[in-house]
Amino acid sequence: MRITGDLSKCIGAGQCVMMAPELFTQDEDTGLVVVLVEEPSENQREAAWAAQMACPTRAVAVTETSTTDAAGS
Repeated sequence: MRITGDLSKCIGAGQCVMMAPELFTQDEDTGLVVVLVEEPSENQREAAWAAQMACPTRAVAVTETSTTDAAGS
C-alpha cells in the first residue's frame, strides 16, 4: 500500500489528519496535507482508507502495491 497527497487538490480541510493522525499532518504555513508515512503498516491500512474517503477533494490517494512492485520487478 502507498499513500500520496496531491497538493494541487488539497484545500487544508484536515479530515485526513482527524482520521489518521499517525499518517498525516498539515503544513504549518500552508495548511496543506503532509504524508508522514508513505507505506503504512498492516495495522494502519484501515486508517489510510478512511482518510482517503474523508478527504473532500480526493487529495489523498491510497493505492495497493503488489509484492512484485515492492520487489522492483
